Amino acid sequence: VQLQASGGGLVQAGESLRLSCEISISMHSLSSMNWYRQAPGKQRELVASIISGGSTDYAGSVKGRFTISEDNAKNAMYLQMSSLKPEDTAVYYCNVMQKYQAEEYAYWGKGTLVTVSS
Repeated sequence: VQLQASGGGLVQAGESLRLSCEISISMHSLSSMNWYRQAPGKQRELVASIISGGSTDYAGSVKGRFTISEDNAKNAMYLQMSSLKPEDTAVYYCNVMQKYQAEEYAYWGKGTLVTVSS
């Protein structure tokens, strides 16, 4: 399974950015699709999730500003980020979880850097 994240860049506070993640397999086989981020000197944190069945969940710090979505036809997931803040600066990673024979496997993209200037 391969994931390719893209869409990062340098933006000013208050602006928007959309991240994309192309997934090499059918998304119907996945138990969840997630965006994580890791800021300099901090641990990686879960930002947003789509659980099998379509429900979504967000970290409190991004709720109301970020939206996770999927496009099954394109085997892609997205993270629409609005009202960006300097504290959103981080490397963003897409992640998927796949269940197979009672085991669950995690797959990661390489990450895309988002920098928000004040």
